[in-house]
Amino acid sequence: QVQLVESGGGLVQPGGSLRLSCAASGLFFSMYNMGWYRQAPGKQRELVADITGSSSTEYRDSVKGRFTISRDNAKNTVYLQMTGLKPEDTAVYYCHAKRRFTPDHWGQGTQVTVSS
Repeated sequence: QVQLVESGGGLVQPGGSLRLSCAASGLFFSMYNMGWYRQAPGKQRELVADITGSSSTEYRDSVKGRFTISRDNAKNTVYLQMTGLKPEDTAVYYCHAKRRFTPDHWGQGTQVTVSS
């Protein structure tokens, strides 16, 4: 079955950096659009960034210029490099896999906390 396993979350000071990784298995990775979502307490889950199989990317406005999504199809892994972190980036970050006409897949989430 499909598994998405996130790693790389943690506690970081404002202005710091983290790199999240999502290792995928059980799917034809290069054919999936991959994304990172986040959900803060009391808020709806929101799309942070996504990347197509051919590596076209999109970002939510609040992270443009600070976050970079990338993928390694040989390693079945998608990354989210986060720099210039702000307290409002604090959330659980989820990996997401999507392909037309098939169910979406989600990882279990990894906590990112930005605090001094």
